[in-house]
This record gives sequence, structure tokens and C-alpha cells, in this order.
Amino acid sequence: MISTAKLSHEPWGSLPDGRTVHLFTLRNAHGMRVSISELGATLVSWHAPDRAGRLGDILLGHDTPAEYWEAKTYMGALVGRWANRIADGRFTLDGIAYSVDRNEGGNSLHGGVTGFHRALWTAREDDGALVFTLDSEEGDAGFPGNVHAQVRYTLDDDGELTIDYFARTDAPTPLNLTSHGYFNLTAQAGADIKGHVLSIDADAFFEVDPALIPIRQSAVAGNAFDFREAAPIGARLDWPHEQLSLARGFDHCYVLRDAQGSSERPVRRVAHLYDPASGREMTVSTDQRGLQLYTGNYLDGVPGRHGSAYARHAGLCLEAGGFPNQINMADREDVISRPEKPYRQVTRYRVGVLD
Repeated sequence: MISTAKLSHEPWGSLPDGRTVHLFTLRNAHGMRVSISELGATLVSWHAPDRAGRLGDILLGHDTPAEYWEAKTYMGALVGRWANRIADGRFTLDGIAYSVDRNEGGNSLHGGVTGFHRALWTAREDDGALVFTLDSEEGDAGFPGNVHAQVRYTLDDDGELTIDYFARTDAPTPLNLTSHGYFNLTAQAGADIKGHVLSIDADAFFEVDPALIPIRQSAVAGNAFDFREAAPIGARLDWPHEQLSLARGFDHCYVLRDAQGSSERPVRRVAHLYDPASGREMTVSTDQRGLQLYTGNYLDGVPGRHGSAYARHAGLCLEAGGFPNQINMADREDVISRPEKPYRQVTRYRVGVLD
């Protein structure tokens, strides 16, 4: 559907160093609104109607920019240069060994301490869309190459938020971007996501070691990770499985069907989430090979809205991108951007009501 979304912005608050942060809001013709911060190009809130037409915020978040700056949960952020983990913070590219910021034990997570989530992006409006740009200099967090990144947010009247990523570099560099929104379709304070019903179009997932680094692909058939048919998340979280014990829940990457290495993969529906209590549903579509399911396993005590604190499993993430640590896998070339091969990704989250 053609978008008739309106865009507004306002000062939101300040960072600890005094810099002002602005909040931008996209609205569609049916009253749905999505607010996005220039800090980390972060999804801050998404107000969507339930089956009775009542608006509620389906995204977890904090109250102030300073809380986003201090938090380690990447709440709603656009993460990069590398989403997810790089083992030992090391990789070799074209025969050159690199060491990048290690911010999770001995591993690198979500681009390091100074990743894209802590940058102030430059915002502009373009034909009803909200476009953020960021220049990342060679050596940022240890990564090679100067990178110019762009992310375009568009909200249409069908309730679909399209996130269109583009980045170019002047030297070979790994790039793997994603949106780290925590969703809870109940939009109720204190509610968890155990009653949500999830399906994922994947026959395999990556098993992980205790540091959550992938060690092998494994079939989902016959175990807790099988979401090929829609299943309640709570029942799967309670399923005895060594991998769930390692991560305190799901924090695993699914290998999506049609996940060939070609850069010409189509945007296709890969996941569906439904909350029976509110009637809200969300469909995820992407052209990426992987989808990380994270069930908010470490949200205990994290600052939430209006001075509250979240509990474990208060929200879940469905993060489209390359595979964790793929830069150290045999198919690493798929996640390497070069001057002649810019980075591109399209992911869409469509929110509506299931009758």
C-alpha cells in the first residue's frame, strides 16, 4: 500500500555529555505511530491497535536518551558494524588479521562499545520516509575501511515498517547490520512473551557454545527449536534442552529457507508472531539468511518505562541478518563488503490484528 505517513520530530533529551537527542515519529492514516531516535537510529516506541482498536506500545524501551546510552541491552537499536558475535574479536580478511573491540568476555558483540548503537545519526525526511546516515571511520572498534551507512524507515497504511539498509566502503570490511527491537505484542506493563505464538520458516538453527558462539548447524525437527508450525513460546522455553539452559532461553540464529549465499535473495516472509490476548500479530519479511531469536533472557532489572524495571522474558527480538561469527566461517565472503560490492538489506515488520 502507498504510504500516507506523516513525519514529525522534537527534542527528546540529553546525553551525559550534554548533546541533545531528537525523537522522530512516523504516523500512518490509521493512527499507528513509530518513534525513532537519532541516537543509534533506535526504534523507541511503536503504538499499534489491538482487536478493540486500543493503541498500545509493542516495543520495550527506556525513558531517556541517557538510559539508552548507559544500557547494555541494545534496546531497539540499529546495531553494527557487526550484529551479533565475533569469536575472540578476531577475523582474517584478504590475508590480514584484525582484532576488534571485545565487549562480551573475550568476544565482540554488536560492533563493540562504540558501535552504531551509540552514534548520533544524521536524520532527514525523504518523500515521507525517515532517513538516517552515519559515517564510520577506518579503525572504528578496530574494523577496516571507511563506511558510509544509511537506513531508511518507511511506515505504510497497512502497518508495515520497512527498514531499508545501505552502506558503502572504500576498503574490504565485514558488515552485518540489524534492528534490535524488543517486542511484546500485549503492550501491557509487567506482561511477558510466553503466551505469544511464533512460527519461523527454518529447518535448522545454530547450536552455540557457552559463550554463545555458533559451533554447528542442527535440525529443528523433534525439539524445542522447531517453529515450522506455530507454537507457544512459553511451552518451548520450558522444554528440557541443553541449548536453552546455556542461553537461559532462546538466543540462537535460525538458518532461513532459501538462504543461499547469493546477494540476490528475495524479500520473503520468514516469521509470524501472534498474541492471543490482544489479537495483535506481526509478520517479519527479509532478504537475509539468518534470523536471531532472543527471548529477553537477561532483562531482569533493566530500566523500563516510567521508572519501572523489566523482568526476564519481558520481550523478544527477531533480528534479521547474517549468521553470528560468519566472518570466521567458510561462507564469509557473503558478509564482506567491498568498494564494488556495497551492503544492502531489506527487512519489514508488519503489525496488524488477527480476526
